[in-house]
Amino acid sequence: MADTTYGPKGWTPERLEDQSGKTYLITGANAGAGFQAARTLLKKNAKVVMLNRSAEKSAAAIAGLKQELGAQVDVSFIRMDLSVLDSVREAADEVLKTVPRIDALINNAAIAQVPTRKLTVDGFESQLGTNHYGHFLLNGLLFERIAESDGRVVVVASLGYNMGLKTIKFDDMNWDQGYGANTAYSQSKLAQMMFAYELQDRLATAGRKDVEVFVCHPGSSATSLISTSGSRTMRFIWWLMTKTPMVQTAEQGSNPEVMCATEGALTEQRALYGPTGRLEAVGPVGKGTLNAHAHDKAVMARLWDESEKAVRFEWKL
Repeated sequence: MADTTYGPKGWTPERLEDQSGKTYLITGANAGAGFQAARTLLKKNAKVVMLNRSAEKSAAAIAGLKQELGAQVDVSFIRMDLSVLDSVREAADEVLKTVPRIDALINNAAIAQVPTRKLTVDGFESQLGTNHYGHFLLNGLLFERIAESDGRVVVVASLGYNMGLKTIKFDDMNWDQGYGANTAYSQSKLAQMMFAYELQDRLATAGRKDVEVFVCHPGSSATSLISTSGSRTMRFIWWLMTKTPMVQTAEQGSNPEVMCATEGALTEQRALYGPTGRLEAVGPVGKGTLNAHAHDKAVMARLWDESEKAVRFEWKL
């Protein structure tokens, strides 16, 4: 059943009030849905800090935004490579020095469908290392700054969590055996969701209400995700799909993350927000289907412990 909470067209940026005085951090914001989310927030006078790997692409993105929206828009860039834990630590240090408030940290960046198994410099399978471990550490390092603003953590997941093993392969998280581009990607996105839902539980146990945690997904959106890291075959298949009604624009794909970062009427945290139309891949934005394996408590708790060990950071809640 379609979610009609926000009317037949779902949640749209027209609901956004003036965002003056608010600051949003977005990972992977120089292209795709992250860029469009930044654009939407800047139009409403928010401050946006991009956390991106490429300085060159970030400068071009910022120049484009200023050309379109005016030189007065408050958008900046801090270099961060999510696949390198030391880079995450350095970026977090810079944020804490230069960004006095964080109203939402939008965990948008990802790599997908990496065709052959690769390891990060820290020794993790590349998709798990980038999509999950990098964000896990970043959120831990910035958490108290978010809490000071009664802010939000927004995790941008993927319907890919319903594919693959639908659990975490604890006996071989790096896929030394049986690596598949899709199965590894699915595990990484499931891990991100489990991080968010376990964080919700831990905040509740600690009696903390100063941070809200939301999970969303962009549906099937025409972003650069697959064209950046996918195989030649996957890139061609995706190019063909973008010519069909089953793929929406990057701007449409950004709406769920903007909603989760800003919507005051959003109260249900144990949920998955995104398109509610055909196959929940396109269509009006609202609350979609959340399958139980995404918040399997035993798996979530174990993943949290394993993640703390992997990134050498212990959360204090």
